[in-house]
Amino acid sequence: MAAPRMAETGEIGRENVALRRLVAVYRHLSSLAVQDDGIEAVIELIAERVDATVAVVDDKLTVLAAASPSASTDEAARLVGERMVHPRLAQVLGVAGRTRRALRLPDVEEAAPVVVAPVLVGDEVPAYLMTLDETAERTGEDLRLLLTEHAATICGVILGRERVVAAAATQVRYDLVEGLLSGTGGDAEEVLRWARHLGYDTECDHRVICLVYDDEQGLGGESAELGSRVAAAVERFFTTHAPEAITAVRDAEVVVVLGEPDPEAPRAERLARDCLRRMRELFRTVAVTAGIGATCRAPTEIARSYGEARRTVEVTRRMGRTGVAVSFEDLGIHRLLLQVADPEQLRQFAREVFGGLTTGGRGNAADYLTTLGCYFRANNSPQRASQVLHVHPNTVTYRVRRVEELTSLDFGSYRDRLLAQVALEILDAVGEGR
Repeated sequence: MAAPRMAETGEIGRENVALRRLVAVYRHLSSLAVQDDGIEAVIELIAERVDATVAVVDDKLTVLAAASPSASTDEAARLVGERMVHPRLAQVLGVAGRTRRALRLPDVEEAAPVVVAPVLVGDEVPAYLMTLDETAERTGEDLRLLLTEHAATICGVILGRERVVAAAATQVRYDLVEGLLSGTGGDAEEVLRWARHLGYDTECDHRVICLVYDDEQGLGGESAELGSRVAAAVERFFTTHAPEAITAVRDAEVVVVLGEPDPEAPRAERLARDCLRRMRELFRTVAVTAGIGATCRAPTEIARSYGEARRTVEVTRRMGRTGVAVSFEDLGIHRLLLQVADPEQLRQFAREVFGGLTTGGRGNAADYLTTLGCYFRANNSPQRASQVLHVHPNTVTYRVRRVEELTSLDFGSYRDRLLAQVALEILDAVGEGR
């Protein structure tokens, strides 16, 4: 009976050694979770301890990190990528994700076994840790399974920590951008620090571009989801074509602070138009309108340029022009009108000019004003205005005379014509209000 006892004792000894090794690796892995190491350090440790290729892949089977005790990182990633085509692997990943447990895919058709463990971040499974056993001997399988599972847990802690750090960094960046756009900085030095932190180059001019989308089909509840996709696509366009630009998604708009390093080749309008063209290709039912503020250089001027860009979008959309890129300089007289802080003052001016035409609930006031605006743009020609409005020239003449009668204006007078034209521009810019 001595021989069996000795064999049993030897087996217990080997198990004790294995357990001590397992505990040592567990401690090492746990120490990585409280340090600044990434998932690369975790898989390098596991690859060394189990003498196998180890990798972390995301839920789309993209290799995020790979390591091997006998190959370079690139070679390890290539090896793992080749194993991604295994027909049963996706099924194993799905089961591991649902059960939240490590599973082993045995060797099939000369393919070595694979241990798969879900990487948990909260209730999500954003990735999987895989251990590929390419050795001839299949020893220590239980140890490999336990180590893979624990390493996946540590990877989950690290990825969760990275998410928190990324979220915090994103929030800080958002707060800095908001401060620049709103002009709420305490002083010029503080605003300068904010701008430099975001990568703003104070040695060249910039323009602020404001891009707003309109859902032309009115998708109701689906519009919010569509708006998020459009905003993401717009932001991605500028980060791709102008990586140094400062971009921010704010409610229903995307704001871009874009450098203009070469005055001879301004790019704000060009990129804005290219972006709108791309959005029309991607989203057939959406019209993105872009307003471009005047140039700014000092960080304290960013808020002014943003305000100009935002108002340019508002005026352009109110005038019925969507899906276009318009610069603040192109607004003409609207640039002066927008300097009035209170839009109601402008509306009051327009009401005083048109008098009884815009009061008393006259149902044909809109037709009269539309005709009058077209008449002025046609250089006071009833014939040309009628072609645009698709009415008889006599109709144009009648409506213009009715406006004169109802407002006591005389369009034969330069002063009265100017008053009427400015009032029309005001209504186009700020609307009639209540």
